[in-house]
Amino acid sequence: MKRILSVALAIVMVLSILAACGGNNSGSSSSGGGSSSSGGGSSSSGGSSSGGSSGGGKVVINLWSFTDEIPNMTTKYLELFPDKNVEFNTTIIPTTEGAYQPALDQALAAGGSDAPDIYAAEAAFILKYSQGDASDFAANYADLGLTDDMVKEAGIAQYTIDIATKDGQLKALGYQATGSAIIYRRSIAKDVFGTDDPNVIKNEVGPGWDKFFEAAEKLKAKGYGIVSGDGDVWHPIENSSDKGWIVDDKLYIDPKREAFLDISKRLKDNDYHNDTQDWQEAWFADMAGTGPKQIFSFMGPAWLINYVMGGNAGDTYGDWAITEAPTGFFWGGTWLLANKNVLNDDAKKKEVADFIKWVTLDTSNEGLQYLWANGLMNDNGTKDSVASSVVMEKSDGTLDFLGGQNMFDVFVPANAHASGKNLTQYDETINRLWRDQVREYSAGNKSRDQALADFKQAVKDTLGIDSH
Repeated sequence: MKRILSVALAIVMVLSILAACGGNNSGSSSSGGGSSSSGGGSSSSGGSSSGGSSGGGKVVINLWSFTDEIPNMTTKYLELFPDKNVEFNTTIIPTTEGAYQPALDQALAAGGSDAPDIYAAEAAFILKYSQGDASDFAANYADLGLTDDMVKEAGIAQYTIDIATKDGQLKALGYQATGSAIIYRRSIAKDVFGTDDPNVIKNEVGPGWDKFFEAAEKLKAKGYGIVSGDGDVWHPIENSSDKGWIVDDKLYIDPKREAFLDISKRLKDNDYHNDTQDWQEAWFADMAGTGPKQIFSFMGPAWLINYVMGGNAGDTYGDWAITEAPTGFFWGGTWLLANKNVLNDDAKKKEVADFIKWVTLDTSNEGLQYLWANGLMNDNGTKDSVASSVVMEKSDGTLDFLGGQNMFDVFVPANAHASGKNLTQYDETINRLWRDQVREYSAGNKSRDQALADFKQAVKDTLGIDSH
């Protein structure tokens, strides 16, 4: 189980939160014949980030990532297009212990031949690189020749565009879309609601939290918990709020996020869950149905199914289905950015643009998104939700885990219902401080007012940000 936990943490996007599939995320590697590089950056500075050409005359692209997911894509890219005049020099630095961002920041600021040409950012910190303190390093996609029309034609999920746009200029896109669903046990649904039909169950558990708690009471009457712990409802609450944590440079607690205090306490006081914390052993046990009481549902995107629940489900494998969550939300994702200095080198600019286009905008059957959606990128045949609705609508999203259900029937509209307008570059830190105080309140260790006051003080102490 420790191994599973480490894999989960590698894929998870936010550390509360999480990236995509994960995999080997330590050390550095190279593909396409390029030499591997390490974290940090060149001590030189200058206009071009280009490493120029290798001895074989190929354009060298420095690629930085926090898992081997995107580096593995370069291998597939060169297999599909062996005549490409490019090799990738990849640097992989895990996000664990906060190692990735400082190294990336140093390398971007240093510039020179070792600077990243393409770099990845996950949902936990994408705003810093697309709109925030480090956004000036990123090239506008339009300057790479990746136009708004291409984005529209691919049917890219709007929330992923909003997150990566600054002053009307798109600076990043992802290959995933992580619009999310409620993932529920079919057998429990039949026992409590008389059916496991997703079209019926979505109206039992939502829309809205009032319907969710009505369902929780029905489930409790038969001895079931509606969710494993309050973390299962935090992401829907967080990412459906109207505003983010920072408004006019001060801490702002959106009413929908503040309501998490009451929702968390209601879940605990009424014994509607097993009171687990996400990413801990008891949470995984509830996926397998081996916790104190059987749990009806979890909430999340396709990666939660593929890379967390699938490996932990045990005897419940195949007894699951998905339907519309009580509120629309997304959880996680990975975006690709290009260093603006590649614009100074026409050869490098072309190769960077071609690779990013293949990953994020190519809707053909040879594009990364089609391969990703149809399980053609790895030996396990893992299918995932992608950013392009055009691709998902022509792909086979049936999963054995879901009893043969086509997940794209749910995830395409889920991606459309997600909002990307409530993120800030401080979310990873503030979310951790917030959830700590909510747990203190729901456990009865603090009053509601004290938990709020302590949260505001913790944000000020940690980030120097005052409250409204």
